[in-house]
Order: sequence, then C-alpha cells, then structure tokens
Amino acid sequence: MESRTSPSRLRLILEGQGLHVAALALLILGLILASELDLVRAGALWGLESVKWFWIAALVAILHQHYVWFCWRTELHGALLSRLFGSRGFTLFATGFALLGLTRVVAVFALAVSNRGTVPSADAVLHALALVALVPAVYLFYSVQRYFGFRRAFGIDHFDPAYRRMPFVREGIFRFSDNAMYTFGFLILWVPALWFGSVAGLCIALFNHIYIWVHYASTERPDMRRIYGGNPGRVQ
Repeated sequence: MESRTSPSRLRLILEGQGLHVAALALLILGLILASELDLVRAGALWGLESVKWFWIAALVAILHQHYVWFCWRTELHGALLSRLFGSRGFTLFATGFALLGLTRVVAVFALAVSNRGTVPSADAVLHALALVALVPAVYLFYSVQRYFGFRRAFGIDHFDPAYRRMPFVREGIFRFSDNAMYTFGFLILWVPALWFGSVAGLCIALFNHIYIWVHYASTERPDMRRIYGGNPGRVQ
C-alpha cells in the first residue's frame, strides 16, 4: 500500500512546481540581464559591491519561497513537520518563515543603500513615492494583526484543520483584495528602493513582487483548492 500511495503523495507535493521552475528561470534570466547594467552595479556597502547585494537579495527571496513550498506541501500532504516535531511543528516553521521574511526585507534595504542615488530623479519625488508605497503596506500589516492574525498569514491552515472552517476575512484592507498580502504587503520592498533612489533596489523589488505571484499561482492557489474545496480564494 505504501508503494502505491507514495507516488501520488509526491505528485501532490510537486503540484504546480513545473510552472514555478519555468517562471523562476525566466525571472533569473531577467536578473542576469539587469545585473550587467552599470547603474545596477554602482556602489558598495560594508565591503560588498552592489551586484553582490543584488544576488544576495534575490537568493533570499528564492530560499524563502522554496522553504514555504516545501513546508506547506509536506505538511498538507504528509504532516511531516507535525510528525517530526509534534505541536511545535508550526511554531518552528513560523520562526523560519519570519526570519527569512525579515532577511528578505533587510537584503533589499542593504542593496538600496549600497546602490543609492542611481535613479535620475529628484529626491523629493522619490521620497513621496516611497511614502505612497508605505501607506498601504503599513495598513496591510495592521489589518493582518487586527482582523486576520499572523498565524493564518503564515499558513496555519496547512497544519491545523480547525482553521479551515474559519470564514474568509473581508475587513480592513482585505475589503479591497482577496490577496492583499501580495498586492499591498510587498510594496514594503519598494519603499527603500524608492527612498534611496536605487535602480538595483527597484529591479529586486519588481522581481520580488512578480515572484510572489508565481508562488500564488504554483503553490498557494492549488493548496487553497485542496484545503477549501472549490473556492480557491485566499482568506487574506
């Protein structure tokens, strides 16, 4: 029986990952082309050239999303973390999620500082745009804390069936988008790139924002169909 179920389980874990790999390959190609631009390569921080910060920021984003895919899918279709760590499984996953997410933001910030002043625009304009991006991002994190909860934002519905019976959230910023986390939350990565006027930072912010939608299409949307049935809408 195990030999029959294992291939099926593996297919479920890998569901949508062909799209993930193909889209990521195209995005990496775009990053390679961008990394050759003089404006992207200009500057340094703490002894590291901007192009190195550029690839560090990209790598952290890729690691983060692969980490989420692996943990979500192996838990949803095999309860791997729960079997290994018991009730601590979600806490350990969430800790890794938060650390990688924070590192993702810090890497973009460091890149923007390293590559600062490469956007040919007035500082006042760039600062205004940064504040415009910051407002919905802050409102998003407030709405998560107030109406949604960070446990749900981290994907506890993959671990605890009780959360799968909770209603979808339609308050705060979630009134405007079923996927507010990705639509508005990732604007936080544009803020340092705009504030410091960094071409490299803008490139990586764009990469992050496109890549999170790849995660949605290849990992989260299929998972939501499995968890919530015919309604693929996300509770965020």
